Amino acid sequence: MENVTDRTSNPFDMRPPCERFVPGYGDANADFHVVGDHPGVHGGLDTGVPFTNDAGRRLQAALADAGLLTTTGAEPEPTKTYFSYLHMCAPDDGDPTPSSYDDLERFFDAELRAIAAHVLLPVGARATAHVLETYTAQAWKTDIEMEDLHGTELRGSGFLVLPIKDPAEWDDTHHGRLVEALDTLRSTDFRREADLGRFSAGNDPYLVR
Repeated sequence: MENVTDRTSNPFDMRPPCERFVPGYGDANADFHVVGDHPGVHGGLDTGVPFTNDAGRRLQAALADAGLLTTTGAEPEPTKTYFSYLHMCAPDDGDPTPSSYDDLERFFDAELRAIAAHVLLPVGARATAHVLETYTAQAWKTDIEMEDLHGTELRGSGFLVLPIKDPAEWDDTHHGRLVEALDTLRSTDFRREADLGRFSAGNDPYLVR
């Protein structure tokens, strides 16, 4: 199924229960879905676009070098890429509470399933833990070691997962490691789709994964 919309910001008109929030941004038919924590960590309160603080711009640069962005900046131009947060509302003070994360998870989950990207790119330990626990078949019972997981392909339930260490913690190696991992992934059949159209009337393809 293809989403029919030309809206880049908040294409599904999400309305969370808060006054200040940073909605999802990008291609509603994305192959890659970048998942962050909340606007207080990964930016966007000034621009309305996720990952537009200093650390976010560092991530944008790597994604651009890997072909996932055409331009970077306050309003980056994505190439089959979408950005959103686990907790899209701006926290009142510090990190959101566990109950607030729980309350907003329904908005994140609805948007993730609507985008239906092939590859999930969780950024930072919290987003990575949530994606692994919720959208993969493997039980993740060990501590999340982002240094080891950075740029490492993991299989999910219908998704591929490629965790990214929080760009605020990157050294000189993390940019290149991420670009190399994404280049390698994009050179493969990462969509892993099968055409079942041959089993139905007509000539239209019916792609499933």
